[in-house]
Amino acid sequence: MSSKVNSIGLKGLEGYIVQVEVQVMDGMESVVIVGLPDASVKESKERVSAALHSMGYQLIDKKVIVNLSPSEVKKNGPLFDLAIALGILKSGDFIKRRLPTDCAFIGALSLDGSVVPVEGMLPAILAAKKLNVKKLFLPYDPTIPQIDLDELELVYISTLQDVIDQLHGKSPFPFIPKKSKVEEKPMIEKDFNQIIGHEFAKRALEIAAAGGHYVMMDGPPGCGKSLLAETFPSILPPLSNEAQLEKVSLYQLAGAPYDSIMLPPFRQPHHSASAVSIIGGGTNPKPGEVSLAHHGVLFLDELAEFTKKTLDMLRQPLENKKVTISRVHSTVTYPANFIFIAAMNPCPCGYLGSNKHYCSCTENQIKSYQNRVSGPIRDRIDILFSLRPVNLKEHNFQDIESSRAIQKRVMKAREKQYERFGTKAWNANVPFETLIRASPLSESQQQNVQHLCAKEGLSNRVQIKLIRLARTISDVNGSDQITDEAIEEAVKLRGITYVN
Repeated sequence: MSSKVNSIGLKGLEGYIVQVEVQVMDGMESVVIVGLPDASVKESKERVSAALHSMGYQLIDKKVIVNLSPSEVKKNGPLFDLAIALGILKSGDFIKRRLPTDCAFIGALSLDGSVVPVEGMLPAILAAKKLNVKKLFLPYDPTIPQIDLDELELVYISTLQDVIDQLHGKSPFPFIPKKSKVEEKPMIEKDFNQIIGHEFAKRALEIAAAGGHYVMMDGPPGCGKSLLAETFPSILPPLSNEAQLEKVSLYQLAGAPYDSIMLPPFRQPHHSASAVSIIGGGTNPKPGEVSLAHHGVLFLDELAEFTKKTLDMLRQPLENKKVTISRVHSTVTYPANFIFIAAMNPCPCGYLGSNKHYCSCTENQIKSYQNRVSGPIRDRIDILFSLRPVNLKEHNFQDIESSRAIQKRVMKAREKQYERFGTKAWNANVPFETLIRASPLSESQQQNVQHLCAKEGLSNRVQIKLIRLARTISDVNGSDQITDEAIEEAVKLRGITYVN
């Protein structure tokens, strides 16, 4: 007799129903798994056989064939262990009740029959909700935040026997997971009130945070580029519940640790990192740094030191807010909606334009160094400015604005955008047709922008970015319409050389 049990498969963050079909028949004792399983799925037969044996379910002189449908999609991970074991028990007539068709089962088996969590549990839970699964049997994972999903019942189980008992109508003592401690206020290590001077840079970063704009800074060593970038997350709003779940899902798939659930992620890969580690990939594609920065910040220090291949591969996530990884058996798409911040020196020695150090670079060396960042990458940056070292004698150390005060203005500006567009979209990534329909330019403003771009030889992409920037500046200033002053400031943010 054959049996069918539902489980959840994953392609990136997207999930799909995997129907585990099992046939138990007389023959030489063996377990065969088909349906494009990878090595971790093929090993399931050993774990399942040992778990069933330890629980007293013998498969003597029985040949077991397991088909993971759809057969044309490659399966990976041990998520299917529990479903395979239940399919064998049902096909072997150890389970008398009919298996419900609106339920799914995920989890790996230990050799003693206990069910243990594995990587990818949270994405599988979210996928089950989208796939209209009514009840999901799974092991409890303390690393997953407490989840309450409408129309999806989560049944936490500890052993395979718990599932069998429930399917037979028994009601064992329910396992109620402890609620994880909720962070009341995320800890912020760096604050803008610790940064002396750089008022223009702080204003630029506030606008970038409010509208989701990309930033590139250059300046000599020690002028504060890295400090400004590392302090930037402190003015971003806390993550929404949906964003928190997406963050944890991506970190689980990548097998990477994370600190706070509520704080936006901040990723700072070294310039020696490989293109695969930054973009994502591998034999079994995993999220890279661009996806781990989703809903947060990706900071590339010493931008010109990254390889040309790596920088060129950044074009897709910078433009489309996602990254697609193609392999022979599958194509995986991961989200990559982050705020990009880059920093670099103005020349190889770093002291071009410095008043206190002599630049020893030739003109060709300077040009070659700056050309390492290609035109298409610069074209995708919204805000570009230069920094100079701060003279501490000329600045007051008192009454410096805190990150909390800036964050309030950022959150207020974002609320205006959400209300305008009817969705949680930023000025930087909402479709331009939607932006211009909600906030049209006056005829004179449009002519001025076009004249400026023609005079400076700027691309259409830069022209659109100026309008997006002006819209965000108007939001920060509390204006419902795009003002002439906002357009002027957007032009300055696009290319002014800042001397503090």
